[in-house]
Amino acid sequence: MTMSAEEVSTEAVASPGTGFTPGSADPEIQAAYNRKAIDHAAALNAWRAEVLRERGPRPTTLRPLEKLLPAFDRTALGVAREYDQMGQRPVSEELEARAASAGVTLKHLGLTIGTIIGGVDLRQTDPELLALIRSVLLERKVVFFRDQHLDEDQHVAFARGFGELDAFPFGKPGDNPFILEIHHDETNPGSENGWHTDVTWMERPSLGSIAQMVVCPPVGGDTLFADSHAAYLGLPDGLAERIEHLDGINDYRVFLAGYGRRPIPDDLAEAIKTDIPFGVAHPLVRSHPETGKRALYLHGGFLRHESLFDRRTGETLDPEEARKLVAELLAQHPRPEYHCRFRWEAGSIAFWDNRAVQHYATSDYFPHQRVLRRVTVAGDRPVYAPQ
Repeated sequence: MTMSAEEVSTEAVASPGTGFTPGSADPEIQAAYNRKAIDHAAALNAWRAEVLRERGPRPTTLRPLEKLLPAFDRTALGVAREYDQMGQRPVSEELEARAASAGVTLKHLGLTIGTIIGGVDLRQTDPELLALIRSVLLERKVVFFRDQHLDEDQHVAFARGFGELDAFPFGKPGDNPFILEIHHDETNPGSENGWHTDVTWMERPSLGSIAQMVVCPPVGGDTLFADSHAAYLGLPDGLAERIEHLDGINDYRVFLAGYGRRPIPDDLAEAIKTDIPFGVAHPLVRSHPETGKRALYLHGGFLRHESLFDRRTGETLDPEEARKLVAELLAQHPRPEYHCRFRWEAGSIAFWDNRAVQHYATSDYFPHQRVLRRVTVAGDRPVYAPQ
């Protein structure tokens, strides 16, 4: 039986199971749906208002955020908890006063992470300035600078103000051996577009990395940073306790894969393994050696996903259980609530604390050229210290 458009509209709205769906191409059906949707919204809103009246006056004490969020998604809670650890301020009053006294500006990018420091010349390695920068780094996890244009030796000299340096054995060095050059163009697309913290294959992974943009693509090429403290504090219920005493083995097998499809020769690979331990254990939760705060700490490319074990007993997890746990942990840092995003310019510098952040370099500028120089400040062995 053939029905008119009016009959189809009435039948579709009045009876469930007729195949009617919102977004119909028929304007009469869509109009009928919208009228009903508006009526239902008004009725539900009236019902909610009645429920609130029955409950009485609104309580003067707000419910804890834990009670307002679903147990499976604590992302907002992680950010709120970390901001609370920071004293409900982007930086401490003492640090804010020090910066103002030095004529240094602080422009914050995220609630808990990322600050552009202005009014400085990084060619000047004044101890008071370096101490101020370190303080901002500890409170904000990653700091940025504009219009610096350091040469390689100046870049290295600035980095030495924060500790000893680590040379990088697997990349292309600059003229200064402590410079790692990261170069992408139409023959070598960007490949750092995965969330990670640097060099967890080392026994003593780096304190921080200092990168300078030398050649900036006309568009794209931003780097995102994620707050590892907030990511830990926002873990779903029970997950933080589950990983509290777990370690995993990290190695540099990805670099031994070689260049293109040609693996590193066996004799060269064995020589590297002789000098640099191939496989080191690090905790999944590390305590920051300077702030004491806990962070979710792992690199999906260096961690052997099946290798988790309880450091107290040495007991290993079932490999499949370990892989599932690692997959759940690797899903935490990509949540946008934990992020700040930095748009590079030629001469921009980023200095990030590898003990407190992960980062992600977007590969959205092909075929344009993007060239960075990076220096790595040496760190210490990650540990977990119960609070």
